[in-house]
Amino acid sequence: MDRPADDRNLEQEIQDIVRQNQELVVAGQFAATVMHEINGPLEAVTNLNYLIQQEADNPSQVRLYCGMLEEQLLTLTKLSRQTLSFYRSPDTRESVVLATLAEAALRVHQKKISSKRIELRKRLKNDVTAEVHAGDILQVFSNLVANAIDALPDKGILCFSVKQCANEAHVTVADNGPGIAAAVLPRIFDPFFTTKKERGTGLGLAISKSIIEKHKGRIRGRSTTRPSHNGTAFRISIPLLAKAG
Repeated sequence: MDRPADDRNLEQEIQDIVRQNQELVVAGQFAATVMHEINGPLEAVTNLNYLIQQEADNPSQVRLYCGMLEEQLLTLTKLSRQTLSFYRSPDTRESVVLATLAEAALRVHQKKISSKRIELRKRLKNDVTAEVHAGDILQVFSNLVANAIDALPDKGILCFSVKQCANEAHVTVADNGPGIAAAVLPRIFDPFFTTKKERGTGLGLAISKSIIEKHKGRIRGRSTTRPSHNGTAFRISIPLLAKAG
């Protein structure tokens, strides 16, 4: 029996609100990470500027320091452009190297990865490009990484790969956590379904699925609880350079 339209509309409104909140959280986490990365080049720029002033009468040293200063400014420019590209209008989609978004998602969660001493295994092809809304896809990647980290014990293994297969980009996030029981696995993309009890809203995967489908892609999950083979993997398939609807 179909649910009343009012119930479906309310569910969609709740998903939209949670999605927007998640976007803000990911944006804040990424901004904090980028600011930390910016501090290094900024400190170098300050020091190099001081040295240039001290060596004003030594042209060769000034040229050397100016070259080093330019390198640091290029790093800052790259970080700035990359960050701005992630948070454009929701209607804006452009060609993005998916490995860049994967690295950004991992940076967002680097503190947790380090605190749990998780072994990170990356296979990120730098030539796989898709036409996407970068902020949305970053949110999906961040959701999957966060779920994997929550599932993993100390010294667990987190795998993140980006590769091309025919006309699609394939992105896989996998962990060797305890796995998801076969009885509940078909429900993991259902809104409000969660295995995290009080720690989860049950909307992270539902929202991720919605985002990927809006990009004309697919997401599926596989999991096993068998001892020595336990773990969970999510694969995202996105058309290469295909305009999303």
